[in-house]
Amino acid sequence: SDACARIIRDGDVRNVFFPPTALRMLKAEGATIAGLRSVASGGEPLGAEMLAWGQHAFGLTINEFYGQTECNMVATSAGSQFPPRPGCIGKPVPGHEVSVLDNTGAPTAGEGDVAIRKGSAAMMLGYWQRPDETAQKFRGDWMLTGDRGVFDSEYLRFIGREDDVITSSGYRIGPAEIEDCLLTHPDVATCGVVGKPDPLRTEIVKAYVVRKSGATVDEQTLQDWVKTRLASYSHPREVAFLDALPMTVTGKVIRRALKARAAAEGAA
Repeated sequence: SDACARIIRDGDVRNVFFPPTALRMLKAEGATIAGLRSVASGGEPLGAEMLAWGQHAFGLTINEFYGQTECNMVATSAGSQFPPRPGCIGKPVPGHEVSVLDNTGAPTAGEGDVAIRKGSAAMMLGYWQRPDETAQKFRGDWMLTGDRGVFDSEYLRFIGREDDVITSSGYRIGPAEIEDCLLTHPDVATCGVVGKPDPLRTEIVKAYVVRKSGATVDEQTLQDWVKTRLASYSHPREVAFLDALPMTVTGKVIRRALKARAAAEGAA
């Protein structure tokens, strides 16, 4: 955190993008950075705990945004224009029509596939020399993002990547809410939540946790922490402690690596 603050100070940086994992690392070290004009984050949703910490650490609201290589920056928060809603990415960006579709491809008020209507200026024409994959990416006039979400009034609430949503005893569970809850525990530095194959429940919720330096929090304590704050079916039935989580170069947790690890544990 000291090195980060020094680079920002020496470079006279006023506007910065922090991946969620970088924010969690700064939070774990109790960092505060003054003098910034704006802080943006994207890739994974932030919860109420992280937004509140950001207000304290930076003196401003962290603006979340959402998009992907195929069509970027299609939804965002903008603290100067409207208040953030914890757990939500924000609102559709002007020039992009964002919807949530049901299994028939029709817009729905419930959970569904996040999609962007054709015509957005940032949208790809297609995957280079891969017409079959391009066709699979679209459903009628809509480009599918591969993410699940729901609209909360005008705010887009991110549930999770289709591949990351956990199916347990008939419930569909997004990992982000559980991760956000675990991060509110004072001994948790960072974490990743995935589904672990289970013959009875289809999957169980498994949490991989990195403790803060010197912390000794145990599995039962974290299970009880989530049980008392979220729906009973959301709590992790297993918690494993790691020294570090697998990360992309941009600081995003590689959930597929954690899922592979969980699957291997189940097969052992």
